[in-house]
Amino acid sequence: MAAVGFGLSGCAARSQRSAAVAPKRPLVVPPVKASWDRVIRTTVGLRPHRDAGFVLKPDKLDDRLLIHNYGHGGAGMSLAWGTGLMAAEFATEHQARQAAVIGCGSVGLTSARQLQRRGFDVTIYALAVPPNVTSNMSLAGFTPASGLVEPDRRTNEWDAQYRRAAEISYRQLQLMTGPYFGVSWLDNFSLTDNLPDENRQPLNSERPNLNAGFDAGREVYGPGEHPFPTKYAIRNPSIRIEPNIYLDALVRDFLLWGGHIVIRKFDAPRDLMSLREAIIINCTGLGARDLFGDRELLPLKGQLTVLVPQPEVNYHTNGGLRPQPERPGSLAIHMMPRADGIALGGTSQRDVWTLEPDEDERKRVVESHIEVFNAMKGVRA
Repeated sequence: MAAVGFGLSGCAARSQRSAAVAPKRPLVVPPVKASWDRVIRTTVGLRPHRDAGFVLKPDKLDDRLLIHNYGHGGAGMSLAWGTGLMAAEFATEHQARQAAVIGCGSVGLTSARQLQRRGFDVTIYALAVPPNVTSNMSLAGFTPASGLVEPDRRTNEWDAQYRRAAEISYRQLQLMTGPYFGVSWLDNFSLTDNLPDENRQPLNSERPNLNAGFDAGREVYGPGEHPFPTKYAIRNPSIRIEPNIYLDALVRDFLLWGGHIVIRKFDAPRDLMSLREAIIINCTGLGARDLFGDRELLPLKGQLTVLVPQPEVNYHTNGGLRPQPERPGSLAIHMMPRADGIALGGTSQRDVWTLEPDEDERKRVVESHIEVFNAMKGVRA
């Protein structure tokens, strides 16, 4: 009987090895129709970055409970449900059940909804509302570590806050998939001629990878198995958030739950003292630099150039044929399809405050994508 068992397990092992090396069925995806005559707009947004990462903590403003929740870099759409829940937990320690949220972007809206879920009467005070907020300008995939923190500024306490916030948001967004919120799963393809070294230790190896645990379903396509003009295409299912749909839905839900929005500008902390609410949640993003004197806050300027929508394109990409430029602010290119257009990006310029598009970056990003998608002429041999 032992011999029979050994023979069967040996066959199984050989069968598994054979399956592992068997070539995949060639991947077929429609190319993006990338050309300058299909460009419909270019948008610019200033991500609120702190080298030490986001601020999430309770504070005092005279007799008010002031809770800070800001500085999420390029991860505000990704982390907001988690940091909003944690901000609401601070609020529940207060006896009052009326709260003011300052700011109406992704972080402000999700903080307000998390408070409402816990029985709070909430008013949002903001100078701008969707679609005229920074969150509307984002690419908005689930990128919880994007533009978030400098490795040498991480602490154990901050890492624990980040990990909890990311895990809460990841689960929440999964439950929101569908047309109402504009949240969906798409395959992301990382385009490269060189596979990453799985065994190489990160530069800051004493701390865990911030993206660990959010890369389910990774699959590598090699030469002859995909249509992209690079040697490899690494596929990861990932969450897409369509900002214009998502933020409008959050506003609708907030109002349906009895919330109120007041358009108002605050120039100094003393202006907040005129509010009737005993609990104030600061979700002002980059505005916290002037309002609360956080000089560590600075913008990471990003821009997206958008092409005419293509409903048949249901994947997104990172990387391309050109090497990433060495000049500051130029990142690997990336493409995200949405109902409002095909968004092309790849720019993050530190401490640049202008809202005017950078024409050099615009040209690089669009032309690099034209090269990639024009070269998709069938399966690469």
